[in-house]
Amino acid sequence: MSEPVAREWRFYVKDMIGFAENVAAYTEGLDQKTFVASGLNYDATVRNLELIGEAATHVPDSVRLATPEIPWRLIIALRNRLIHGYLGIDNDTLWSVIQHDVPALSTQLQTLSERKVEMRA
Repeated sequence: MSEPVAREWRFYVKDMIGFAENVAAYTEGLDQKTFVASGLNYDATVRNLELIGEAATHVPDSVRLATPEIPWRLIIALRNRLIHGYLGIDNDTLWSVIQHDVPALSTQLQTLSERKVEMRA
């Protein structure tokens, strides 16, 4: 049986952009109280935040080091916190991430994905 082909890091960045777009779509028009009470929107949003962090773990260290403006460590830490939920989810922090951090991250990732210069993995 052959070894699976490694996925190019840019595909993970594109995935992260798509997950961030999902977060925006699932929370559009909602305030924090409605979002927290929403059930499906809340769960889907949390899942997409987890997926952003999971995809980030597959971006090579060399790319992460070359893009310090992207808070890679914090993205992955949020993923771990959401998935393990061992301390619970603080809804104020979660809402702040959704409203402020995800839109900024989306812009940063879009810029990274459009770079013409090839980064080595």
